[in-house]
Amino acid sequence: MPATDPRWKTVADVLVHYSAAVQPGERVMIAMSEIETFPLAQAVYESCIKAGAYPQAQLLSEKLRHSLLQHGSAEQHSWLPEIEAYGMAWADVYFGLRGAYDLRLHDDIPAGTLAANQAALGKISTLRWQETRWCLVRVPNAELARQADTDLATIEDMFFAACLMDYPAASQQWHRQAARLEGSETLRIVAGDETDLAFSVRGRQWKVFDGKINLPDGEIYTAPVNKTLNGRIHFELPGVLGGQQAHDIRLAWEDGRLSHASASTNEDFLRRILETDAGASRLGEFAFGMNPYVNRFCKDILIDEKIGGTIHLALGRAYPECGGVNQSSIHWDLVKDLRQSGSVFVDGVPVLADGKMLI
Repeated sequence: MPATDPRWKTVADVLVHYSAAVQPGERVMIAMSEIETFPLAQAVYESCIKAGAYPQAQLLSEKLRHSLLQHGSAEQHSWLPEIEAYGMAWADVYFGLRGAYDLRLHDDIPAGTLAANQAALGKISTLRWQETRWCLVRVPNAELARQADTDLATIEDMFFAACLMDYPAASQQWHRQAARLEGSETLRIVAGDETDLAFSVRGRQWKVFDGKINLPDGEIYTAPVNKTLNGRIHFELPGVLGGQQAHDIRLAWEDGRLSHASASTNEDFLRRILETDAGASRLGEFAFGMNPYVNRFCKDILIDEKIGGTIHLALGRAYPECGGVNQSSIHWDLVKDLRQSGSVFVDGVPVLADGKMLI
C-alpha cells in the first residue's frame, strides 16, 4: 500500500492521541519491525512531532534475528539486547509496529536455541510493560495475507476496520460486560471431547483491553488461580511464538500441576518453552476475544486473540492489574475458537456459547 494512503495517518492519530495519549515533551520510541511498516512509522512519527513529543525510530527484523540464531554463540543467543533495554528505560511511550514474516524462516534453528533467545526477548517485553506506556500493532503486509490464506486487500480492509472502529463506545460496552463478571469465583471451558478445563478466579479482577496497548484490540481478561487448575484443553489452531508453530497443542493440569503437554508439530519447542522457568508451565491469563471486525485467523497472536467469539489462555506471565501473580519471562497466548461449538461457564452460568457472548 502506498505511504500516501490516508488510512495510515488516521491509524497513527488513533495510536498517538487515543491509545497512548502522547503529551508534549514526552519521549517516544517507535520500533518498526520489517521495512513494510515504514508508512505507519512515518505517520506515527509525524503525529508525535505535531503533539510536541520527541520520537526516535529503530528498525528490527526477523531476518536480522535469524542471523543471530544461525551464527551466534550460546552466550549471544541468551544476550539481552542492551540498546533495546535502555530504550525501555528512556521512553515514556513505546510503539511496536510489527510486520509479519515467513514463519518458516527459523525452521533450521534448533529448538533449544530458539527457546533461549525467546527467553531473552521476553525480558525485553517485561521491561516494556514495566517501564513504558506501550501499544503494539501488527501491520498488514503480503506475508500476513499469505498466512491468513487471503489477498493483501482483504487483510488490509480487516485491519483498518478493526483499528478504526469506535473504541470509546466499544470500551463502554466491554467494561459493562467485565463488571458483570466481577466477583465471580469459578470458570469452566467445555468444547468437544478433548476440552474440559476448570479453575478459580476468586479474588481476581476482570479487565478490558480497548485499544490502549494493542491495535486492533478487544479483550476482556483475568488471571486464573493456578493451584486450582484441573482438566485438559486442546487447541485446534496452531500456537505461534518466535516464528515457530506448534499444532494441536494439548495441555492438562492436576491441582495446578502441568500433567500433560504435547503437540503434533514442534513438540520439542513446546516442551522447552514450558521449561523456561518455574512460571512458564502455569497460566497467566484467560481472555475473551471481543473485536467484531477481526474475523480471520492470521497465525499472528496480536490479531488472532482479538477475534470475536474466541478465547485464549496465556502460558507464563500474568498481568498484575487483574490480581495475577504468576511470573515468567514467557507470555504465550494460545487461541481456542469457540465460534462453531463450545461454551464458557462462569459460576456455572454460560457466558459464551458457540461464539456469542450471553452477557
